[in-house]
This record gives sequence, C-alpha cells and structure tokens, in this order.
Amino acid sequence: MKKDWEELMLDLLCKKAVYGLSENEEKQLAELQTIVGPGFETESFELTAAAIGMAGLDTRAKLPANLRSRIAADAERFFDEIEAASVDGRATTASPSRPNRFSLSAWLGWAIAAAACFALAVNLYTSRTGPVPGPQANELKPAQMRERLIATAPDLMQASWEAGKMESMKPAGDVVWSDSKQIGYMRLAGLPVNDTSRETYQLWIYDESQDPKTPIDGGVFDINSSGEVIIPINAKLKARNPKMFAITIEKPGGVVVSKGERVAALAKRETRSVPPA
Repeated sequence: MKKDWEELMLDLLCKKAVYGLSENEEKQLAELQTIVGPGFETESFELTAAAIGMAGLDTRAKLPANLRSRIAADAERFFDEIEAASVDGRATTASPSRPNRFSLSAWLGWAIAAAACFALAVNLYTSRTGPVPGPQANELKPAQMRERLIATAPDLMQASWEAGKMESMKPAGDVVWSDSKQIGYMRLAGLPVNDTSRETYQLWIYDESQDPKTPIDGGVFDINSSGEVIIPINAKLKARNPKMFAITIEKPGGVVVSKGERVAALAKRETRSVPPA
C-alpha cells in the first residue's frame, strides 16, 4: 500500500512541476507527504528515473521559455527552503517527507528527483508536440528541398528554361519534377521583379493526360529580387509525365485558364534522370 502511495505522490509531484495542481490535488499531495514520511527521497527519484528510462526520453526538444522558467523557479525555491531548514534545525512544510536534520544524501536525493522531473517535463512536452528527429522539411530552404528531391527521387525529370513569346525576357535555370512524389521546383533567373499590384507570374504544366488548351495550374508566384530564385511548384491537379512547363504573366491572383498572350518562359522536358547538383 505504501508503494502505491509513493507512486501516486510521484505522479502528483511531476504534474505539479509541469502543469500545476488543482486545489484538491494539492490537498491530496499534502496528505500523501504526511503518510509516506521521511523515507521517500531515495525511492522517489529512483522511480522517476525508471519511468523516464522506460519512456525512451529524448531531451533534444527545447522547452517553451515560460515552462523552463517556472520549473527552474520552483526548484530554486525548494532548495532555498531546505537550506533554511538546515540552519534552524526544524522541518518546514515545503517537504514534509524530508528528515529533520539536513544531510548531503537527502539533498542529493531531492536534486536527482528534481532533475528527473525536469527531464520528464521535457518528455511530456515533446509527446504533445511530436518527435524531433532533426530538421523538418518545412524548416529547410527551397534550395535544400530541391537538392533533397534530386538526391532521392528515382523518376526525376528535368527541363531547362528558355524564352517564350516575350523577347524582352531572358529566363535561365531549370525545372525538376517527380511524378511519384508529385513534387517539383523551379530554379529561375533572368525574370524581372513584378509589380504585385498589377501582375503576377503563373506556372502551367502540360502533361500527357491534360488537354493542351487547359494545362494544369502550377501556382502563382512573384519575383522580389534580381538573381536566382528557387520556387516550389504548387500543382492544383495530379500531373502525369509532364512534357512542358510555361510561365505566363497574369493579373494579381492568377487565372483559371490563361489566354497565353504573355508567355515569359518555356521549358520542355529533356531527361528523366538528373545527377545531384
């Protein structure tokens, strides 16, 4: 029965460190501290460490600043009260389970328990936000995502940009696309910065299943600076074996079907195998 009380007390202490307790839970914790008595220190941190080991804790995730500060403040206040108790030789209400006479072993027991609770807080937080194995896809820059696609897609195709109907445009770069992943990127240079209040660029995908008069909308985009840019393709329909890509200049927000009057760039498929850049 005592072991059950200790486990319940440990759960409450960890919950208090992470989330805080309700009024009823605070009363329950106070009662348990009285029942369990002064022998709880060692068992408490051992149980906590075992729980963390069983959980396969990964502490690489960063806790929110407010949660970290709260746990640190609680720990500092707790050890200040222990030190005060060692000076006047009496127990305080901060830890009913610790012995009247302050000792290094007792302090170490509570220190390890506090560290374990802090680690458990990290575990509880990351269990809500998901695992953090490394940089996520949405944390990578478009250039890095393009390189990843080139390195991993077995069916990668490539097409190089050339001038369209507008002689003033001198596009350069290429398109890479994977049918299996339905992911692609445009690498572009030579297109002028557009006035977003008047016009936007829009990509069109000509694939084997679509009527050439109504190519797939590949998304609208703006050119904000000179130099090379890499833009993800945002295909509105599933593209199958694209044969050509085109960039037109349209009104802000783009159009459903382009008239094809202002074609800034064209790219015809060249290969289905691209070596890593």
